[in-house]
Amino acid sequence: MEQVLVITGAGVVSAIGVGKQANFESLLHARPGIGPVRYLSTGLKDFPVGEVPLSNEELARQTGAPESWPRTTLLSICALQEALAQAGLPDGSGMRLIGGTTVGGMDLTEKSFPQYSPDHTCGASTDLAALFIGGFEDATTLSTACSSAANAMMFGANLLRTGQYRRVVAGGSESLSNYHLNGFNSLMILDRQPCRPFDASRAGLNLGEGAAYLVLETVESARERGAKPLARLSGFGNACDAFHQTASSENGEGAFLAMQKALQLAGLEPGDIDYINAHGTGTPNNDASESAALKRIFAEEIPPVSSTKAFTGHTTSASGSIEAVFCLLALQNGFIPPQFNWQSADPSCVIPCTSALQKPLKHILSNAFGFGGNDSSLILSRYE
Repeated sequence: MEQVLVITGAGVVSAIGVGKQANFESLLHARPGIGPVRYLSTGLKDFPVGEVPLSNEELARQTGAPESWPRTTLLSICALQEALAQAGLPDGSGMRLIGGTTVGGMDLTEKSFPQYSPDHTCGASTDLAALFIGGFEDATTLSTACSSAANAMMFGANLLRTGQYRRVVAGGSESLSNYHLNGFNSLMILDRQPCRPFDASRAGLNLGEGAAYLVLETVESARERGAKPLARLSGFGNACDAFHQTASSENGEGAFLAMQKALQLAGLEPGDIDYINAHGTGTPNNDASESAALKRIFAEEIPPVSSTKAFTGHTTSASGSIEAVFCLLALQNGFIPPQFNWQSADPSCVIPCTSALQKPLKHILSNAFGFGGNDSSLILSRYE
């Protein structure tokens, strides 16, 4: 018998707010967080970004963690504390922490270069967060670029399905760095204006940062400890089409397969999906490729679609879990986040939902696609 997996806690920090309530209000009232670089020391000041509105000193003060730790870790701890508190858990006892990141502690090495920081690696940033929270039996880090956090949630779900754990905490964290900005700039996919996913005039993405973690557990575990399920993680899928190191295929094969797998695991038909939180980066290639995949799955009956990256920037490795929390908020509050900045249709792209819609939602599909064609899709469903 297939395990019913539920979400019992969630925490998020992004450019549009610290905590779920602040993020929800920004989405609902169309308040984006894209703006000039404020905290990162960089020469690329002409590219707008989605920075979390707290300095490292402020993050350390809010969380109680050392200011000298990687910003990625400080963001993780901020989100973890909110997720565990909502789930009614004092720490990570009896659980495994699964985090997705790519930058890790790169910021520390950039500050100390040519010396290499011992807390630079992706795994070190997750391990520090687990150490600070305390109690976790183990910590695992996944790094698959922009699908990292979604894959962390999938890995956590499989640990539950196979009976290795009854509860896990999964998500991702990413901070801005010069490595980040210069790398994406070298690919010539950064926009000097606020990004416009699916718009005919789109010219690239805005980088963002943030973190989000979700407490996942079997429904039996939640019932035994009296925890309230917030939603179900009903489906997920991953596919790697390996079309190109950084570009997506014209027909969106990897994205198509990931969505198809998620629907099959959830036991749903395309028509059951009420809203799609798209990967929607704002690059000409991604948005056309994702649109092709959506059209292959949904044909002429594509449900409302929007990309929340116009609010937060592309939070890369953390995007899958940040947007999963946004989908959770949408399910709980019966609203569809609007597509900010969209004005003109591109024949190669889907037409997104441009104003917040209030409507009951039962099933939401969320996409997170990474370099190398590592594509992942999650389905969150109302718990009934």
